[in-house]
Amino acid sequence: MSLLTRMRRNVEGTAALEFALVAPLFFMTIFTMIGYGIYLSASYSVQQIAADTARTAVAGLSSVERKSLSNTYIQSSKLDYAFINKSKLNVDVKDDASNLNQFTVTVAYDSSDLPIWNLFAFALPDKVIRRYATIRLGGI
Repeated sequence: MSLLTRMRRNVEGTAALEFALVAPLFFMTIFTMIGYGIYLSASYSVQQIAADTARTAVAGLSSVERKSLSNTYIQSSKLDYAFINKSKLNVDVKDDASNLNQFTVTVAYDSSDLPIWNLFAFALPDKVIRRYATIRLGGI
């Protein structure tokens, strides 16, 4: 029996070879799912903060008062959201130019300290997460 024939019939180590071929793709898929899960969790939290801030700002009579109420809400509230550092939140309140009966609260969050940016270089959205909430004044 030749050496080549013996090597073809020997199946020891086949599982290790298959694992070595499939493992990088498997781990890259797992890390991508974890990365997007963390990003989407932070994005959803920023949207909730924008909605809560807009509900707080509706009590203001002017744009300046709404902005003050929004910033006070962000600074004084607990904001117990995973992956959110409230010192990196920026709030802006503006009257809607096309409709004077509504205003928009914009919350921007610098997510550069999230752990996903250090995993490896796969495609993710921008590091600044921006979410909006629009409130109509005076009811319907």
